[in-house]
Amino acid sequence: MMETVVFTNGCFDIIHPGHIDLLARAKALGTRLVVGINSDASVRAIKGANRPFVNQDDRAEILLGLRSVDEVRVFDEATPAKLIEELKPDILVKGGDWATDRIVGADFVLSNGGKVFSLPLKDGYSSSAIVEKIQNRQMTENNTSNDAITRSIEEHLEVFSRLQAECGESIEKSGEIICEAINAGKKVLICGNGGSAADSQHIAAEFVGRFEDERRPLPSIALTTDTSLLTAVSNDYGYDKVFVRQVLALANEGDVLIGISTSGNSESILSAIMAAREKGCKTIGLTGEKGKKLASLCDAAVLVPSARTARIQEGHITIGHIWCEMVDINLRESGLTS
Repeated sequence: MMETVVFTNGCFDIIHPGHIDLLARAKALGTRLVVGINSDASVRAIKGANRPFVNQDDRAEILLGLRSVDEVRVFDEATPAKLIEELKPDILVKGGDWATDRIVGADFVLSNGGKVFSLPLKDGYSSSAIVEKIQNRQMTENNTSNDAITRSIEEHLEVFSRLQAECGESIEKSGEIICEAINAGKKVLICGNGGSAADSQHIAAEFVGRFEDERRPLPSIALTTDTSLLTAVSNDYGYDKVFVRQVLALANEGDVLIGISTSGNSESILSAIMAAREKGCKTIGLTGEKGKKLASLCDAAVLVPSARTARIQEGHITIGHIWCEMVDINLRESGLTS
C-alpha cells in the first residue's frame, strides 16, 4: 500500500486529551503522521519568555509515546513553512480554530496535489485555559492591596519590568527586520483596528516624523484610516479584507508589515499578515500575552506580558519608540543620517 504522509504542528507544551484526540484523527487520514513542534526558542518567540514549561526533547518524547505519532520533527523558525516544503506531506492538518486559508503551508500542499484539513477541536480543552487558570490563582493569592491607584501603578510597573526582562530578544529581532528593510529602501506598513488603530498611527507618525528628510525619505505607512472611510471600504470588501486590499495595493516584496492586535485574534490583521506573506513581505506581530495565533504567523512577534488592553497598548507604544531608537542608531552607523 502506498504511504500517505500526514503533517501537523504545534507547540504541544501542555499536552491534554484535546491534543490526543486531534492527533488520532489526523493519523486516520493517512498512514504516517509526522508532528512538527516548535523548538524552545521558537515557543518563546510565539508565547513569551516564560514558555515553554516543557523543553523540546521532553515534548518530542511524550508525543512519540502516543500510538498515533510516527515521527516528531523540531523546527526553529517561527512557522513550519520550511519544514513542510522539505517533507512534502500529502495531507496537512491543523486544529479547527484555524481556517484553511490561515494555515501556513496550505498553498504549498495544495499546489502539489495534497489536501488540507482544519479539524474541529474537542470541546473543553485548551492549554491556554489551563495556564490562565494557574496564573489567576497565583494572582489572587499575591494580590494583597485594595488601593486601586496602588494596584494600577504596581501592575504597570510589573508589565514594563517583565517587558524588559522577557521581551528584549523579540524586540531586538523585530527591530532588526525593520532596520534591514529601511536600509534597503523598503516600506514599513503598519495596521491595527479598534484601540490598536491609534497605536499604528502613533508608531507610523513617529517613524515618518523622526526620519524623513530631503536626502532620503524613509517611508512608513499606517494602513489604519479614519472611521468613515474604514466603514465605507468595509461595506464594499468585508471587514476582514480591509487591510488585505491595502496590502495588495501598497506592499511589495521585501517590505515589512507590522500587524497590531491586543488579542492576537483580529480577523482583519490575520488576513493582512497572510496577504503580506504571499507578497514576499516580512511580517511582525505586536500583541498581548494571549496573542499566539498572530505571533505564530509572523517572522517575529512581541507579546506584551499582560492580558489587559490598556497595559498591552502602553507596551506597544513603548516598543514603537524602541524601534525608532534602533533605526536611528542604525542610520547613524550607516552614515545615512547625521
